[in-house]
Amino acid sequence: MHCFITGTDTNVGKTYVTCLLLEALRREGVEAVGFKPVAAGDRTDAAAILHACQDGTLTLDDVNPVFLKAPAAPHVAALLENKTIHVEAIKEAFARLALRHPTVLVEGAGGWEVPLTARQTMADFAQDLALPVIVVVNNRLGALNHTILTVRNIQARGLTCAGIILNQVADERDTASISNRAMLEQFLDVPVIAEVMHGETEISPCPLQALLSSCQ
Repeated sequence: MHCFITGTDTNVGKTYVTCLLLEALRREGVEAVGFKPVAAGDRTDAAAILHACQDGTLTLDDVNPVFLKAPAAPHVAALLENKTIHVEAIKEAFARLALRHPTVLVEGAGGWEVPLTARQTMADFAQDLALPVIVVVNNRLGALNHTILTVRNIQARGLTCAGIILNQVADERDTASISNRAMLEQFLDVPVIAEVMHGETEISPCPLQALLSSCQ
């Protein structure tokens, strides 16, 4: 029972939501861990995921095998450091985690189609893993276009989009943030499985366990 967590853009709260999901699964007795294949800029997100795993056997490198210093798309950051991102090595790192843990939440970098290498995007990597995909959305004006495009691309690749999580990044609510859920449910055949309010520190019950089991 593994899944890939993507976002409609950068800074939509993927790590925040991933950590909430990990903590919720752990509370329900599921041995869940997170995996951040590539971090660019700093390892704050990867460290947060490691903390949420609550697993003393894991190291930061287990959770985040590739760290690049420049706050940019992975391919751009790698070019700036004259490094090569080896996708097969990342897949092997995921496979090692998946062998030891029944649930791994894989968090992508940036948005769905962010460049990973000269020839591959993060979406290509997700397609290789062939996991159900959860889409985290910054619940604001403009979210409908970004979400519909992302979900339809996921489905066009033959992947299962298991659900959408609306994350209220800003404190203020507006008409768009209130109506987005109904519009997404009208235009997509994908459930909105959770709405995370600004500053919320817990998702309960966890929306993933039964949902991912149905995707297997």
